[in-house]
Amino acid sequence: MKFHNSRFLRWVLIADAATCVATGLMLVFGFGFLPELLGLPGQLLLYAGISLFPFVMFLVWLASRASLSKGAVWTVILLNALWTLDSFLLLMTGWVNPTQLGYAFVTAQAIGVALLASLEYAGLKKSQLA
Repeated sequence: MKFHNSRFLRWVLIADAATCVATGLMLVFGFGFLPELLGLPGQLLLYAGISLFPFVMFLVWLASRASLSKGAVWTVILLNALWTLDSFLLLMTGWVNPTQLGYAFVTAQAIGVALLASLEYAGLKKSQLA
């Protein structure tokens, strides 16, 4: 089922894309110093950063559409929820030994992604009403 997306949803998708670009670039280009600073494995940071770029392209494509399918927006919401869950699991499982800054970074970005997912959900509801 397609619907016209609200301006609010469009801007939230763009904000999500912008934060993903910034985070992805930071993780990829910070490969030389971030692992020591955050206490997180370099390969994890690098691949996490690289994984964001296809998601950015998907978000930009979605934001540019006049109408969307509910499934596409739900995919974004669920992927953001999964990223958030995985971030907290990473900290709770003991698989990594982050520094205090690493804990703060993972926690802050997970909360930010969860906030974007909730705003995207609100935008989806707003679009259905529009």
